[in-house]
Amino acid sequence: MDQNKQLADLLFPHIDKDAEYYENLYPQRNLPAGAKVTRFAPSPTGYLHTGALYAAMIPERMAHQSNGVFFLRIEDTDKKRELEGGVMEIISSLKSFDVVFDEGMTGESSEKGIYGPYKQSERKEIYQTFAKMLVEKGMAYPCFCSEEELNEIRAKQEELKQNPGYYGQWARHRNASFDEIKSELNTGKDFVLRLKSPGKPENRIVIADLIKGDVEMPENEQDIVLLKSDGIPTYHFAHAVDDHLMRTTHVIRADEWLPSAPIHLQLFEVLGWEKPYFAHVSPVLKMDGTSKRKLSKRKDPEAAVSYYHEVGFPAESVREYLLNLINSNYEEWRMANPTASNKEFTVDLSKMGTSGALFDLVKLTDISKDRVALMNADKVYDMTLQWALQFDAELAEQMKNNEAYTKAILGIERGVEKPRKDIAKWSDVRGYLGYFYDSWFEECTKDGYEFPENMTNDVVISVLQAYKDAYNKADDKDTWFERAKDTAEKLGFARDAKTYKKDKESYKGHIGDFMSVIRVAISGRKNTPDLYEILDVMGEERLRNRFEKAIKSI
Repeated sequence: MDQNKQLADLLFPHIDKDAEYYENLYPQRNLPAGAKVTRFAPSPTGYLHTGALYAAMIPERMAHQSNGVFFLRIEDTDKKRELEGGVMEIISSLKSFDVVFDEGMTGESSEKGIYGPYKQSERKEIYQTFAKMLVEKGMAYPCFCSEEELNEIRAKQEELKQNPGYYGQWARHRNASFDEIKSELNTGKDFVLRLKSPGKPENRIVIADLIKGDVEMPENEQDIVLLKSDGIPTYHFAHAVDDHLMRTTHVIRADEWLPSAPIHLQLFEVLGWEKPYFAHVSPVLKMDGTSKRKLSKRKDPEAAVSYYHEVGFPAESVREYLLNLINSNYEEWRMANPTASNKEFTVDLSKMGTSGALFDLVKLTDISKDRVALMNADKVYDMTLQWALQFDAELAEQMKNNEAYTKAILGIERGVEKPRKDIAKWSDVRGYLGYFYDSWFEECTKDGYEFPENMTNDVVISVLQAYKDAYNKADDKDTWFERAKDTAEKLGFARDAKTYKKDKESYKGHIGDFMSVIRVAISGRKNTPDLYEILDVMGEERLRNRFEKAIKSI
């Protein structure tokens, strides 16, 4: 019997299936021409990072805009770093931002799709089958080096100023005979399985990266570990096996893996498989003074996607902003398609930046204001209430107790050609609604009112008393404004600012000053949305009550 075959059987006596079995179990996908199969493959080691959401949206768009398949694979081979509930945290976080998977994990232990298991810890036998195949081909071997021996090799390489690693002359077990290996196994020594790399240090390869273009790198010469001593694969080996059997066409991942690309391409070659396309995504960065750095879990609250839920940024706005970072032409597309779903935008990998995208909360806030301004009052009400039930119980209670009134408030200057943009996130709504609710209005005006400084108390009182009697809720906006100017004129105010400026001594002020008194009396604020609409929503009884309260306070 061939010694490689003998060695494979000796190392993997429990593996009774062959590579062909899995090739048949996971056949080529029947998809239309040009369809892409992509994946998101996180480790369940903590909360979902904003950079991870950004990185997940790219393969999701590439698959779905090509009528392909996007799947979620969980890379959980490092059990020491895994957090309880980590899988569900990933799934629920991505779902909340409308990142939809066609296959993969649906819960901690549930999944959908025929190319699973989609959790690496459940695929051990599959990896070992292909590891056994490599041993049979003479492309993998057991290494019995202890940690101390590896440290000795590294120290010697440093002394001789040679490349560090386990390769060529430094690979002590690379050319061990079958009898030598068998003898080591009989001692009960632990071993790892290494690739017998065919690479040469003088050779260079060109990686045709779909984002970064052609990248020239040295060919891999390292005899990398394929299986650890417990039989669990390394990321490198598991990635190659999984992406082949799940029929991944495009591997879109963080550019921290670009230095490992020569290893991965070599693995596909020695396994005899067609290589997928690779695209390496640069990280999301943030300005820190005059320099840029990665978004930090420790320094930046916005690094966790949970932050956006907590402060109430709509998921739609976050997606919108990240698409701006993904493709520079997104803003131009949005201007041409102001009401279209952002899923209609076609992501183009060739239009992605090769350096890190710069994250800016101010820009996100501006974009979110634009998106919220286009929502109708019912949607803003529903989404704010959903958020408030979790994060602001007092606001939720007010909204539920005053549903029709609240929707009317949220409808002010909404659905018009140039809607107001007061709300970027649902936590802004409390401040926007505050003075409309009578109990909150009492609280915000308990220390008095800031009426125009150029008016005496007597003038303020005369304005409030006169307008209380003049206001008519039945008036349309033009009639309402004319009635206000008539009332102001009777009290000695100019009907417009231009007239007032020509002869200030003859007037107490102009119509703008007059309206300012009314605005402060009914809202406690100097700046509000359209006054006509506010008064219309509040109604005559509330207006009169608030005027009387203001008069008593003076």
